[in-house]
Amino acid sequence: MRTDIIIIRLVFSAILIVAGYVLRPFGHRLISAIIAGVIALAIIFFEVRVQRASLKTLIGAAVGSILGIIGAYLIGTLISHQESPAVAPETKTFLTLALTFFMAYVGLMVGAAKGDYLDLSALGGIFSDRATRRDYKILDTSVIIDGRIADIAETGFLSGTIIIPQFILRELQQVADSPDASKRQRGRRGLDMLQRLQSNSKLDVQVVDTDFPAIREVDLKLIELSKQLEAVIVTNDFNLNKVAQLHGVTVLNINELANALKPVVLPGEAMRVFILKEGKEYNQGVAYLDDGTMVVVDNARKMIGKNADISVTSVLQTTAGKMIFGRLCEESSETAGGELRASNGTVRRPLRDARSAITPTRNPDQSETS
Repeated sequence: MRTDIIIIRLVFSAILIVAGYVLRPFGHRLISAIIAGVIALAIIFFEVRVQRASLKTLIGAAVGSILGIIGAYLIGTLISHQESPAVAPETKTFLTLALTFFMAYVGLMVGAAKGDYLDLSALGGIFSDRATRRDYKILDTSVIIDGRIADIAETGFLSGTIIIPQFILRELQQVADSPDASKRQRGRRGLDMLQRLQSNSKLDVQVVDTDFPAIREVDLKLIELSKQLEAVIVTNDFNLNKVAQLHGVTVLNINELANALKPVVLPGEAMRVFILKEGKEYNQGVAYLDDGTMVVVDNARKMIGKNADISVTSVLQTTAGKMIFGRLCEESSETAGGELRASNGTVRRPLRDARSAITPTRNPDQSETS
């Protein structure tokens, strides 16, 4: 697509330059060709800027310039009909032409600036927001590197058109070319995820060249692009999430989705976990569930490297995730059916077994506490 646009622009410039060289509108062939080339570059620059403008801006600019030209024509008519021997006809012509350019320019700038206040739905038809609005979702660098977005898209929960800005691709390439091995691996993983998304025939993935040279931060570029396209930003960056919400941009946070899908754990529930390491507080042990949820167990330092039956005491939900706090079951036993009998006599089945998520290195003769 980009190559086709470049070819069309080159052909247009070549035709205009050849026409200037052959027709000689400015007398000399070479000078006419140079001026024609400058005009072609100016037209292409104007075309590039117009492509970045929104529909409301274009309509406002067009209406403003038309009203300006009409006003200039009416005023110019009054000037031309004035019978004044002190004013030469050439002066009247120049004033009329200058007034026309001035009014058209002012109308164009004012209309473009006030175009965002237009209500296109009142115009109906193809200008209606409901008729032209599309479901765009812009992917952030962090969510591409994370990789879970590919799984979500393959399950069909990510609808609409997926937008990959060119500046996001450049950032991914910079990370993939980093001298740091960890960053280089993350960048290559992100590029692999993009290739996986593009290879999915059920997804509409588009790479856009829209950029904002005046804005240096990638996050602010994403916010500006989402405003222009009325799109949703998909990310797992906490800071970008907050900044986008302050700008009135809708954000889909993958981490919030993952937290919402985690099973509900209630106080008093029993579960079996593998105590992996020591906690921050005295005599605490830390374990992790198979979905990455941290479990902090009191008085479990002695159980490090072993499985333990615990009882949930509280659950803390934060923006970064969920934390479960528990204590060891003082009187628990494992029945033949895999049930746990807590100290109060209640029989519960373990919700999950963290051994499937964490496989620590242990000695062959190390016993497993159940």
